[in-house]
Amino acid sequence: MSEHSFDFIVIGGGSGGYAAARTAHSAGLRVAVIDGASELGGLCILRGCMPSKTLIESANRQLHIRHATEFGLKATSHGVDIRTIRDRKRTLIADFASYRQGQLEDGRFALYRGHSRFVDAHTVEVLPRDGSASFQASARSFCIATGSEVFVPNVPGLAETGYWTSDDVLDADTLPKTVAVLGGGAIALEMAHYLEAMGCTVTLLQRNTQLLTGLDRECSDVITKAYTERGMAVHLGTHLSNVSTHEGRKRIEFTQDGHTHAILVDEILLAMGRIPATKSLALDAAKVALYKSKVIVNDRMQTSQPHIFAAGDVCSPLDVVHIAIQQGEIAARNAAKLIQGKPADETIDYRLTLFGVFSHPQVAVVGATTEKLKAHNIPFLEASYPFNDHGKSMVMGETAGFVKMLAHMKTGEVLGACVVGPEATELIHEVVIAMNFRATVQQFMAIPHYHPTLSEIWTYPAEEIADQMAD
Repeated sequence: MSEHSFDFIVIGGGSGGYAAARTAHSAGLRVAVIDGASELGGLCILRGCMPSKTLIESANRQLHIRHATEFGLKATSHGVDIRTIRDRKRTLIADFASYRQGQLEDGRFALYRGHSRFVDAHTVEVLPRDGSASFQASARSFCIATGSEVFVPNVPGLAETGYWTSDDVLDADTLPKTVAVLGGGAIALEMAHYLEAMGCTVTLLQRNTQLLTGLDRECSDVITKAYTERGMAVHLGTHLSNVSTHEGRKRIEFTQDGHTHAILVDEILLAMGRIPATKSLALDAAKVALYKSKVIVNDRMQTSQPHIFAAGDVCSPLDVVHIAIQQGEIAARNAAKLIQGKPADETIDYRLTLFGVFSHPQVAVVGATTEKLKAHNIPFLEASYPFNDHGKSMVMGETAGFVKMLAHMKTGEVLGACVVGPEATELIHEVVIAMNFRATVQQFMAIPHYHPTLSEIWTYPAEEIADQMAD
């Protein structure tokens, strides 16, 4: 092999890419990682999961103080120190990022800091970040793991007026007094929660007629009500018409229910989702097929070129880190099999697809939704139970929301669940474990639950479904 010739080249050193690289190295492959970012670590560590949850912890504590009198406590907030919150985040993220950087630089792989584009199906050109001469690298197999970038809609005046993204919120040491959050997905709801808790007046503008598109509407309705009660204005079913500057502020014109509205805010937070980062890869040169900007993959993580794999946001049905890691590992193991002349036969299973939103209240779902089960003609039963009738959540003063469980009508196997309410992102794992072992509602009911805990709320829908089956 020449200096720049490898068994497996990974493009992108984030969570999915690193998982692919370490797995390929463990399988005995000669591996290179190409990463063009200014900092190593990837979205989750640097600008996604970890920094956002750090800020949200401060928001959660601010809400506790806000409701202190309800618990007989004489506590009031004397304001917030955004710089200290930001600095705490920077300290934590520097630690996480340096650990990942150390993993990428520990000698297991050749690491190239630069951007790359395909020359043909087995060759990429690397343009180093330091400005040194470009060079070509070849491999028997590849994994594309370049992640995603912020989606910017084509709204007249938006680019000229300017806007924040979540990156700006996560590293700000001061916050505007009024913010319009454009979007209704996880990032929009998490950032709205943080900003409102920090004292900003928040307006949410969502294109869809519900928040969290794709989830059951009843989940969305709980969040809409909770955010409205906190003083946020939530506008659903909107169309953005125009954005402009007006007397030093930002003016957003939108239509809703056939009427035109305009609001003035100090800042706009663009949070309308992310799109795969594929534009600069010259994938046509490698004959890798795209759907819009997303890399098309099969359940073995292969693209239209069988020796070129993909993992993470660039190809995933759901942009979450644990799936990216699983995809990267499967891609690497299948690549190793191909190189050994064996079939790439390991497939990914999305049966336990898991999604969480760290809003307040939180939202979490696993497995199939009612829509999906109906679409596939799978007979099912469902049951819900509200937190406002559950002992521990009542004690905690966290009564918004509910849990819902779905099970096969004939076998009783748990097929899916959702939870909106306190610690939803933790509570969902009880059902994930049950589903992992293909437990039935009857088996779930037999599992002891300590009283009083939030977790025991799951036994109520399980029992109701079991009773329905017995009738």
